[in-house]
Amino acid sequence: MLAGAMSSPILGKLADMHGKRRVLLLAVTGAAVGAVVSAVAPTFGWFLVGRALQGLLGPSMFLTYSLMRDVFPPQILALAVSIVTAGLGIILIPAPWVTGWLLDHYGFRGIFWFFAIALVVLAVAIRLTTEESTVRTATQAVDYLGAVLLGAGLVGVLTGVSFGTDWGCSSARTVAFIVAGVALLALWVITALRTSEPLIDLRFFARRSVGLTALASGLGSGMIGGFATLLPIMVMMPTVAGLGYGFGTSAEGYAIYQAPWSIASVLAGLGVGFAVRRIGSRRVLMTSAVPLALAALGAGLMHDSRGLVVVWAAVFGIGQGLLYSGAANAVIDAVPASLQGSMASMVQVVQLALGAVVPVVLFAIMNGRGVTVVQGAVLYRESGVTTGFVVLAAVAALAGIAARWLPHGMGHQAELPLPAPSQVLAAEA
Repeated sequence: MLAGAMSSPILGKLADMHGKRRVLLLAVTGAAVGAVVSAVAPTFGWFLVGRALQGLLGPSMFLTYSLMRDVFPPQILALAVSIVTAGLGIILIPAPWVTGWLLDHYGFRGIFWFFAIALVVLAVAIRLTTEESTVRTATQAVDYLGAVLLGAGLVGVLTGVSFGTDWGCSSARTVAFIVAGVALLALWVITALRTSEPLIDLRFFARRSVGLTALASGLGSGMIGGFATLLPIMVMMPTVAGLGYGFGTSAEGYAIYQAPWSIASVLAGLGVGFAVRRIGSRRVLMTSAVPLALAALGAGLMHDSRGLVVVWAAVFGIGQGLLYSGAANAVIDAVPASLQGSMASMVQVVQLALGAVVPVVLFAIMNGRGVTVVQGAVLYRESGVTTGFVVLAAVAALAGIAARWLPHGMGHQAELPLPAPSQVLAAEA
């Protein structure tokens, strides 16, 4: 996710300069190479290199939406975006069964060979079926220094937060990583405001439609990532552990919970495609926070029954479909065609960064509140799991509040010219 956050603005700029399909193919191909590296990795270090290359799939998301905006007829664009977003949910339906089968027969390396083959097939499909965008920008500079400062700063802060509970919150290593990370991020902000062609033009976030869309979708993405990590931990915990939760579900058995979640996400995403131009992407984003928060509270407070947990998973799927479809359409609404690649990449950076930060903070809180040792294994007590889901509900609520303050009438913003940064700042002042 950090590699995706670092590469998103660079690939966004390159896409605006050289063509969105060309850069999309570059991202998918690079991710395929990363999958091969992870599949053959002799050490964990090489495995992480492969995973970092697979982070290029993060930018491919906004590149897809930006390319669609340029080549799809306007009258079907919203529905098309929602169909593509719904595809995320469709893939999740068979994923647990495929994953379980690959693990049983070919080990973890088989999963990455599967990724590599699938990505090569997708790259060929994109090349054969999709037109190149004719929209170009005059931008010629790419801020590689900004990418290094941003990436290193995020790595420093997240490393300190991640390992703080092991090293000690006040230990020299924890403080050093966090302070160094914050200093690098501060330096990045200074250079971004002084550079004529920054990696991310922070001044554009002064426009509410851009800044709040990024914040709402980023918090929502982080909440979804945390829920997707915490739910299987809860349902797969063996009942013999005596922790007050868990059904001892296997990896393949987890599909019982994943399938309704995925189906609900697909249906909600498709529904957005038909409704977004009537109610606006702002309302869709606001509404998504309700099922997301409800599902997290339900899973945290009422998880004694398999049936109840399945219900919470389905409710969560509705929120996920609403959030991803609403966020995709909100980005399209907020940004003019000529800046779709670079501006959408800025929103993507926030999504990826918060998507990495929220789970880290979530488990740091859980590690401090609800850890116990059972037969030599460190596990979460029920209080820790409940706390985790409540924290996720609060994050979903914050995402809804951010969406609430988006400009009214989102859905026609893309037709308006985007003012220069100086005009934005003057208007806000």
